[in-house]
Amino acid sequence: MAEKVKTVGVTKESGYLYYLGKDGHVWRSKMARAGQKGGQAAKVADAGVVRESGYLYFIDKKGDVSRSKMARGRK
Repeated sequence: MAEKVKTVGVTKESGYLYYLGKDGHVWRSKMARAGQKGGQAAKVADAGVVRESGYLYFIDKKGDVSRSKMARGRK
């Protein structure tokens, strides 16, 4: 189960990948599609999140920063 870390409220557009950067802010990059190049990262929102080890951070459906415990050591 995921837990909400920070309420940001980013509005997502299709064709972009949204993620939490190493600096703790929300970024987006254009996705590569059928011969078109991706890239061109741009900062979308200032979140100021400090990451903790052992968690996967992501932007949820509501546009907020959430985290989930990483599954390690399963067989």
